[in-house]
Amino acid sequence: MIGTDKMGHTYPGATVPFGSIQLSPDTDTIPYAVDGKYNPEVYKYCAGYQYDDTTIVGFSHTHFSGTGHSDLGDFLLMPTTGSLKLNPGTESNPEMGYRSRFSHKTEKAEPAYYKVDLDDYNIKAELTATTRVGMHRYTFPKTKESHLILDLMSGIYNYDEKNVWTFVRVENDTLVTGYRQTNGWARTRTVYFAMSFSQPITQYGHAKYDKTPYKGFWRKFDESKNFPEMAGEKVRAYFDFETKEDKPLLIKFSISPVSTQGALKNMQAEIPHWDFDRIKKEGQEKWNTELSKVQIVASEDTKVNFYTSMYHAFLGPTEYMDVDQQYRGLDMNVHSANGFTNYTSFSLWDTYRALHPLFNILQPDRNRDMIRSMMAHYYQSVHHMLPIWSHYANENWCMIGYHSVSVIADAIVKEILTGKEAHEALAACVQTAQTKYYDGLGNYMDLGYVPEDLNGSSVSKTLEYSYDDWAISQAAKKLGNMEIYNMFKQRAENYKNVYDSTSGFMRPRLSNGEFKEKFDPLDTHGQGFIEGNAWNYSLYVPHHPKKLIELMGGEERFVSRLDSLFSMELPDKYFEKTEDISREGIIGNYVHGNEPSHHVLYLYNWTHQAFKSHDKIRKVLTEMYKSTPDGLGGNDDFGQMSAWYIFSSLGFYPVAPGSTTYAIGSPSIEVAQIQLANEKTFVIETKNQSAQNVFVSHIEHDGIPLKKPFITHEDILKGGTLTFYMSDKPNPNYMNFN
Repeated sequence: MIGTDKMGHTYPGATVPFGSIQLSPDTDTIPYAVDGKYNPEVYKYCAGYQYDDTTIVGFSHTHFSGTGHSDLGDFLLMPTTGSLKLNPGTESNPEMGYRSRFSHKTEKAEPAYYKVDLDDYNIKAELTATTRVGMHRYTFPKTKESHLILDLMSGIYNYDEKNVWTFVRVENDTLVTGYRQTNGWARTRTVYFAMSFSQPITQYGHAKYDKTPYKGFWRKFDESKNFPEMAGEKVRAYFDFETKEDKPLLIKFSISPVSTQGALKNMQAEIPHWDFDRIKKEGQEKWNTELSKVQIVASEDTKVNFYTSMYHAFLGPTEYMDVDQQYRGLDMNVHSANGFTNYTSFSLWDTYRALHPLFNILQPDRNRDMIRSMMAHYYQSVHHMLPIWSHYANENWCMIGYHSVSVIADAIVKEILTGKEAHEALAACVQTAQTKYYDGLGNYMDLGYVPEDLNGSSVSKTLEYSYDDWAISQAAKKLGNMEIYNMFKQRAENYKNVYDSTSGFMRPRLSNGEFKEKFDPLDTHGQGFIEGNAWNYSLYVPHHPKKLIELMGGEERFVSRLDSLFSMELPDKYFEKTEDISREGIIGNYVHGNEPSHHVLYLYNWTHQAFKSHDKIRKVLTEMYKSTPDGLGGNDDFGQMSAWYIFSSLGFYPVAPGSTTYAIGSPSIEVAQIQLANEKTFVIETKNQSAQNVFVSHIEHDGIPLKKPFITHEDILKGGTLTFYMSDKPNPNYMNFN
């Protein structure tokens, strides 16, 4: 349940690692717009569920985890009894619709399992899942008035234009198929389904909310009841059953990106039986296998937060293909994933920073397949670009940068991606980075920066492009392509072009070469930044920390700036302009709830005061992550927040993916054993660990003292032991060898 309250935007339902199905309760359906204007209340429901809500609308099969925008919520099912109701009602008047009140006292959430009592109907609802199939178990009271609502109108972020078309076909008295085509965040998205019941339907029908009257079959049939085909933009169907208290209704619900036939194949392959408890057990065994890749000894709070973070980190990206490896591509054609597992939902502005680097340690084979999925996207793209933020065969063009190249470069330098495949991926990175019409990139290539008068969020874009360019240069160097290396090595220094030595900040620059006059380094609006301000983003040069220190006036001034970032207080006026900016996730002006700051505390390692990061890292670990529903200090962002926690609690962090070097911090565990894909074990242990002993006095690697606060990917893959000696006081001479 951690992260299901406030801004965490996680869901509590049933899923397996990287599964296509995320079968979870939705507690409200909020319109995206009210009177033609954006409704800020919708932001709370990115995952469909808010812990403080008192009613459940139903259980839908697809969800994002921890995102700051949303889509999905496909195929909402809701069991009811009594008089049939085909509208959801409202939280204040649930009896006006099919939703139900519920209590957290009867709610239980586990990996691959969710349970709750629907109080208004005396129904126990249980959910579990395989990769492509959700399984429901509903224990009804004995009645002839039991209904199952299939709401094809409901979706997360209910855009007015959400449903393009929906179709339901009753194949027989225990099998229903259909599809849903939507136009939301993803412009054109089609998901097919097959639904099988453990007992026959007694009758069925639907309510159709389209403005046009029925036109089919020249009115020869009553299409609203017991007619086996239902179609329209706005359809809610119902299926009736006779139920008994001792015989639950079981439902298998599979999805496919390709066809109803694909959905049926998925169901037959993954759940050919009706044993709910077996599916739950197998799903939990899959989770234990994944979670056991890191075994820790730690305080109870640390263990709960650590394994919750691993759970969240392994929720996505999600598999996106049928059991026969067919999937729908970006070109809307059906493709076959020959030799790899195809994945979708790439929230790359978030996850390139720590999640994909974590996969390179714990899930290298999956990360390789994720890159292969990105390459398939590239070949299918009319723009010949790698994904920016993509899901379900759509490119959303959300957020900035071209961070697929970071994921690819990190895999190349760490030898996850090799040979011809690596060279082809590098070529895709170069092509993506030279797409002039993309988001100010042409100006960036011509001028060396993105001008604010021609393209908003210009400073953030310049900084992120320059980092991505550095990542390309590192991949090219690894592969021996010195022409590409030299080209992008030069582009990687473009961050210097938006640094204003007068103010000491990165600052928006105009196309005439001048800096924008009105400038407030604390403001997040209209200042050239996205999800951050000049204080945060001026430290976003993860690939050249030493050069950034020199640019900002030397080590003494730089350390003072880092100190101030963590200790300063922001006036209230900076929290009043948007619902996205709140005091949650912020310590001083360090914004942990938004990703551009995630590497910042580790920048002390490039100074002679590396020890200053220790207490601050531990403060973030304890204040931004708690074992409560509101325990995340910001959106989990598809696992990025969680990946930060995993790395930082282990004691090291990938400041610049594309490098094989990790910066060392202050671990919160007592012992951790990382089971590597090469069958070796990397052990991290701490001496004198406690909540007070947050400073590292010295470190040994296999008994040899470390002289610099860094370890390499090669160090980890060799196995061995990294030993931290902890203290309640900083050691001024700690790693004073920079």
